[in-house]
Amino acid sequence: MTTILEMAQELSPAIIAWRRDIHAHPELNFQEVRTAKLVADTLREMGLEPQTQVGKTGVVAKIGSGKPVIGIRADMDALPIEEASGVDFRSQNPGVMHACGHDAHTAILLGIARILTLLPERPAGEIRLLFQPAEEAEDNEGKSGAVRMIEDGALEGVDTVIALHTASTLETGKIMLNDGPNTAAVDSFKATILGKGGHGAYPHQTIDPIFILAQVINAIHGIRARRINPVRPSVISIGAVHTGTVNNVIPQEVEMIGTIRSYDEETRQQLWTDLEQAFGVARALGGDFKLQITPGYPAQYNDTAVVETIKQVTREFAGEDALSEPEAGMGAEDFAYMTRLAPGAMFMLGGKYDDEHRPHHAPNFALDEDSFHIGAAVLAESAIRLLKQKA
Repeated sequence: MTTILEMAQELSPAIIAWRRDIHAHPELNFQEVRTAKLVADTLREMGLEPQTQVGKTGVVAKIGSGKPVIGIRADMDALPIEEASGVDFRSQNPGVMHACGHDAHTAILLGIARILTLLPERPAGEIRLLFQPAEEAEDNEGKSGAVRMIEDGALEGVDTVIALHTASTLETGKIMLNDGPNTAAVDSFKATILGKGGHGAYPHQTIDPIFILAQVINAIHGIRARRINPVRPSVISIGAVHTGTVNNVIPQEVEMIGTIRSYDEETRQQLWTDLEQAFGVARALGGDFKLQITPGYPAQYNDTAVVETIKQVTREFAGEDALSEPEAGMGAEDFAYMTRLAPGAMFMLGGKYDDEHRPHHAPNFALDEDSFHIGAAVLAESAIRLLKQKA
């Protein structure tokens, strides 16, 4: 029962070494050339035949053949952040940092590849390793790495797909997992409120877009409070407002951008409709508006049966106390595109570094490397059991 866990423990130094190499050489979305080469070369050393340039810079490798097919996904891209973590293997690329744990995800999946290639016996079927680029951002056509990999056929024939995400605020070795909604749909909006500018001493001769803005903001924040069913999670947040240049001139217009988050499609569509109605206040006050809503990642759902398999493995490898359910949140993940094509689940792997607060996407982000072998063992064993179940 603990064979795979023991193998993961023995491989821990290798997983950590891969992670540190990737961490020191971070690459932004769709620029993961060095990372992809490291992955492909390492897989070849294991006797695998990786396919490269999948979804631009992604890598796919197959272990076994035939049906069923279980996919395991890891993302590879870094963030445009200057590192201040204090680790010895800090980023050597100025202004770029692995501040979300994707370096660990990639290294863990390499560890899983090693475990699965060394297993004396595997169930019939294929385990497909999906090293994905660009989870953090989209290309100029609005497509993320998951979308690009799907377009290149990486998910064809996959029956189930699983993944993990590190959690820097969760105790090392703990695993958070729930079925149902796991991450939210994320959409963005860009709007312009149009008025009539003029001298600040004569506001009655203008249509003040800043005054209109104040009313529109109230209307936007009223959507969640008074338009959406209270039991359906959602949020609209305004991220930036830009207008004006001097103190005595009322500007012609106000520009603003923001984010829209939801779990279900009905609420998502209602938020879009109500947001446009909120901006309609501008017309009622004599001005006008332009609004552009850009759809982003859909909500990601964890399949109940897949979740139960991962939970059972976690109980056997780490004990019942290692399991917990995450608090509901409105973060987003493009893994959602994959779980729309095949039932799947993603769990959070605890890796709290020290007592300092080191959140994701922060310059001081860091992870406890002692957690990596646990994630590798749970994913590898879960994939084996899912093969048996699907067969």
